Amino acid sequence: MTNPKYPVYIISKGRHESMLTSRSLAKMKVPHYIAIEPQDEKNYYNALEEFGLVDYVTLLVAPFSNHGDGPGRARNWCWDHSIGLGAERHWVMDDNISDFYRLHQNMRIRVDTGVCFKIMEDFVDRYTNIKIAGPQYRFFAAPNQKRPPYVKNTRIYSCLLIANDCRHRWRGRYNEDTDICLNVLKDGDCTVQFNAFLQGKGATQTLKGGNTEEFYHKEVGYDEISGEAIQSENVLEVKDKYNVAGTIAKSQMLVDMHPDVARMVFRYGRWHHHVDYSSFRKLPLIYKDGIVIPKGVNNYGLRLITNWSE
Repeated sequence: MTNPKYPVYIISKGRHESMLTSRSLAKMKVPHYIAIEPQDEKNYYNALEEFGLVDYVTLLVAPFSNHGDGPGRARNWCWDHSIGLGAERHWVMDDNISDFYRLHQNMRIRVDTGVCFKIMEDFVDRYTNIKIAGPQYRFFAAPNQKRPPYVKNTRIYSCLLIANDCRHRWRGRYNEDTDICLNVLKDGDCTVQFNAFLQGKGATQTLKGGNTEEFYHKEVGYDEISGEAIQSENVLEVKDKYNVAGTIAKSQMLVDMHPDVARMVFRYGRWHHHVDYSSFRKLPLIYKDGIVIPKGVNNYGLRLITNWSE
């Protein structure tokens, strides 16, 4: 009851000094895999000892490295690994998630048990056509806004529960999670984004390693005013946090792949893509035969602890 029934994978590269998602899952006593590249193996084994993660982590060393085409290859490799385990679904997570939360009466409450994943799994398993699901970002669930428990047929980022019979795989160097969700929706299948549970995800380019080092800080982009080319190093000297130009190629690739629903926008000081999901809103969730929805509220044993001394 307290842990996910489907295997959990973290894709990680060059982030043995942080191990945010793994440390968060270990606090919740959730066993998981970390998929790494061969050149990082020694550093990650040392990090497991340093952070006390040995009891919860199995390292998977991929048969490839420094290929330059994004994390999709490792995600597909983990997908195949989960099929080899006989699983019907699998979780795949980014390596910069610091905590998980339950949204309860507009309060974002940190969850210290893996039962939150089990709840999402049980919901999804009621239906025949949910191919991808996952929790919303914590920073998108403001305490002064009301939100439904879930939203169907939108993008799922960073922490995804994927049906292993999904006909689409990860592709592309950037925005591969948006791409795979759009492909699922264009097939007429569904996605579910949970607001009832949230992930404390770090913002793009704010954590050393991963795509920040390999892609975003090496990109050449264009100044939004003059239109002139900008080298990454020049932008970094000014912004001190991330390469403003670094997300241009990322967003443009998605627009090129899905021009019917995606366009480029400049917001919050850098380039983004904007996707219109309205054409998918009416896709229905289809119950499996014989499913009976129990009456009442099932909190799966979760309780709000207000007195930590007890």
